[in-house]
Amino acid sequence: MTKERISDIIKLVKSEVKPALGCTEPIAVALAVAKSCEIMREHGFEPDNIEVEVSSNILKNGMGVGIPGTGMVGLDIAAALAMVCGKTEYNLEVLKDINTSAIEKAKKNVEQGKVSVSMAVTSKKLYICAISNSGSHKAKTIIQDEHDQIAYYDFDGTILHNMSTGTGDKGICSIHEKEESNAILDQNLTVQTIWDFIHEVDFNDIEFILQSADLNKALAKEGIKHEYGLQVGKTIHTNIHKHILGFGLLTNSMAMTAAASDARMAGSILPAMSNTGSGNQGITATLPVVAASETFMSSREDLARALMLSHLITIHIKGQLGRLSALCGAVVASIGSACGIVYLADGTLQHVEYAIKNMVGNMTGMVCDGAKIGCALKVASGVSSAVQSVLLAMDNICISENDGIIDKDIEKTIKNLAHIGSQGMQQTDDLILQIMVSKLA
Repeated sequence: MTKERISDIIKLVKSEVKPALGCTEPIAVALAVAKSCEIMREHGFEPDNIEVEVSSNILKNGMGVGIPGTGMVGLDIAAALAMVCGKTEYNLEVLKDINTSAIEKAKKNVEQGKVSVSMAVTSKKLYICAISNSGSHKAKTIIQDEHDQIAYYDFDGTILHNMSTGTGDKGICSIHEKEESNAILDQNLTVQTIWDFIHEVDFNDIEFILQSADLNKALAKEGIKHEYGLQVGKTIHTNIHKHILGFGLLTNSMAMTAAASDARMAGSILPAMSNTGSGNQGITATLPVVAASETFMSSREDLARALMLSHLITIHIKGQLGRLSALCGAVVASIGSACGIVYLADGTLQHVEYAIKNMVGNMTGMVCDGAKIGCALKVASGVSSAVQSVLLAMDNICISENDGIIDKDIEKTIKNLAHIGSQGMQQTDDLILQIMVSKLA
């Protein structure tokens, strides 16, 4: 593998694995709002109110998730906080300066009707338009395709930045329907390429990935220590210490990963290391591998290579599936973590492929019904399946290509999973949103 190819893959990982404070859908909304408010203030005006339009998938993933430090859920409080204390310089940690005063001001803005959130008319899965108003003045920001990709902003109709082409007046905002960019697919990753990369790359060049272990492990400790959400991870951890559950790779990885998800989804102020725009995916791609490294007493270098394998497999599959879909992202990240565990168990490339196929044969079809505290249960299920899949794979047991969507070729198997999640489950996605929205009526 050439130095240029290795460098490109490292850049991809750095662009897709990054810290995020809070669930990334409301945080992306906060980022768009913060940008519009900054533009308004740069022109000497203080924002009076905010109008936000979002794609259906952003709405679905933002309705029921806790917003850090507030004890509240939803996109409206995220937007209101961004109006008060959001800073785009923090990127997906845009609400890092949150404090008691900011929370009280944000709550008042919501109560006074200064924030409105509605659904945009767009074919894009990931689309946010935020308009900051001050008297007759308007500042508009559009985020699309990626959670932190600010594609457009203007002030009073004067375009200040535009990375898209094509417009159409379909609501408050001009919808930019340019074909969705996909930096992941541009890299032409394969499981073989990723396997070669983690064996050839210099440890010093990937040591940065260990930060994902540090950040997400801190979240896990937070979730075990306190009573967040459904307390899935804390309950597993407690029952291990009561000797009701045995301590081992399976229970330890489930407890750590679910606890981190509990804390994150219930509004912890600690950041997660995300993967392809999702904190839960980053958590799930990281913590089972960390648990395995503790079980096998792996070196820091081996852990780093295993984490790179896990994160890259997750990135590879998400590149084909799409950042937002009806298929639960914890499933994809669990596939990644299974591969990372195989590496730490001294498995081969064939064992990695076996683990992927076992996971696809088991977990395909788990739906995403929005970001919420219940995600910790799905995370725990995915991690449990990952460990089972690894144990089978290491014994050279693999689900047959005659079964379901499994193909002899590993890349075709991944494509089959992606097609089901992105195309086959579209009607499911629409129905889930319809059910969720109807509860608000």
